[in-house]
Amino acid sequence: MKKGIKIATIGGGSSYTPELIEGFIKRYDELPVRELWLVDIPEGEEKLNIVGNLAKRMVQKAGVPIDIHLTLDRRQALKDADFVTTQFRVGLLQARAKDERIPLKYNVIGQETNGPGGLFKGLRTIPVILDITKEMEELCPDAWLINFTNPAGMVTEAVLRYSNIKKVVGLCNVPIGIKMKIAEVLEADAERIHIDFAGLNHMVYGLNVYQDGINITDRVLDLYVNRSGQTMNNIADIEWESEFIKALKLIPCPYHRYYYKTSEMLEEEMEAANTTGTRAEVVLKLEQELFELYKDPNLDIKPPQLEKRGGAYYSEAACDLINSIYNDKRDIQTVNTVNNGAIASIPNDSAVEINCIITKEGPKPIAIGDLPVPVRGLVQQIKSFERVAAEAAVTGDYNTALLAMTINPLVPSDTVAKAILDEMLEAHRDYLPQFFGGQGS
Repeated sequence: MKKGIKIATIGGGSSYTPELIEGFIKRYDELPVRELWLVDIPEGEEKLNIVGNLAKRMVQKAGVPIDIHLTLDRRQALKDADFVTTQFRVGLLQARAKDERIPLKYNVIGQETNGPGGLFKGLRTIPVILDITKEMEELCPDAWLINFTNPAGMVTEAVLRYSNIKKVVGLCNVPIGIKMKIAEVLEADAERIHIDFAGLNHMVYGLNVYQDGINITDRVLDLYVNRSGQTMNNIADIEWESEFIKALKLIPCPYHRYYYKTSEMLEEEMEAANTTGTRAEVVLKLEQELFELYKDPNLDIKPPQLEKRGGAYYSEAACDLINSIYNDKRDIQTVNTVNNGAIASIPNDSAVEINCIITKEGPKPIAIGDLPVPVRGLVQQIKSFERVAAEAAVTGDYNTALLAMTINPLVPSDTVAKAILDEMLEAHRDYLPQFFGGQGS
């Protein structure tokens, strides 16, 4: 019987990695991580070494016996792993910048996980995640895949549909971020707040909010409409129309602004692209600053500047999930998993983002019946988009990709969809071999 857990983190050179390390250090007594393998690709080697050395200093300072390994050999990292976490970005931030800028030329929102940008991030990412699942089948067939790579819902959908891996959970920091914001507004400890979440990744709604077991949804909705700040670092804080939120009777997530405030968000993106730069361009500068900090041999903690990066609570979400699976905690967490009838109007075999009881056998979704009528159609439309997009990513079929682009609610017509698709296929050609006669990388 081996002692402790082996975790492989694909995309280990990410600026988020110190969050993960901090989470494992904090939980070491109940989650004994013996080996943590940080894996990256040759283009990410310099960042991997910088962040990996910071990770080693953090572990040393904390005095916990976690062996940190840095490698470009994914197979070596995966061998006999208990958990595999994925947090990679195919094409790096430069690809994200194209996802954001190209649609703007056509008066369409360019964003990392929504609209044409979300489609192309999925097209680049899904073949890689499916390669990883094949290697997991061979090298660590009993491991859990914890995916944080965006678009997390579409990626989870693809793994459920096109791989033999069933132990997969998609993860996002949006639900925990909403809970923390609401706790802050209420001036209450977050442990006292519970929210019933249901929907899809970046399309999740808070159905009910409880404080100490008492339903306070109406009070929270009042606070929501009378206060800004209910967003994330990567999404503009444009205030909701108070009458709309009162009529909706649900807590929207920050990403809903792209669908309910499309023209305002497009205008804000256009303005940013012409002044401060797109979000990817801002993050590139942020990352350069972070990695300069990470290089400091005296730094041995997660620097507070990391919270500007937009990934706050990532380690809370990821480490809590791994901890609960490992220790069969049976607590409630919001994750992306197979629906299994939890949301009546979504196919049983599709990925949904919903509250689950987390057990050693994985997440057990808490059934909510159906989504309220005002949001049901939009959620179904985005699920259709995710399904068709995942199929396009796997087949490399142009017509399927065009269909996915056209049915996305942020794209106004098939003509615009085709123009954007053609330009983005060419722009991302190096990362889309399945569309150009090559095999998926």
